[in-house]
Amino acid sequence: MKQNEKTFVAKIQLRAYSLKELSGLYELSGKSMKTWLAPFKQEIGQRVGRFYTPKQMKIIFKKLGAPCTYYWD
Repeated sequence: MKQNEKTFVAKIQLRAYSLKELSGLYELSGKSMKTWLAPFKQEIGQRVGRFYTPKQMKIIFKKLGAPCTYYWD
């Protein structure tokens, strides 16, 4: 990162998210999000209804990294 660049990191609330909400955080389509999650399916487990639980979201964030980091000058 250049010395004059500033970083903005959004705080993401650890709560239950639907696939649509999760893909929105990562700015991906639902299909791409499923592809990204596929290697970690066993660790993440089944969704509860339409939602990933906060415990599952913690695993997802650890595996995929922070969803929102922006750089600007």
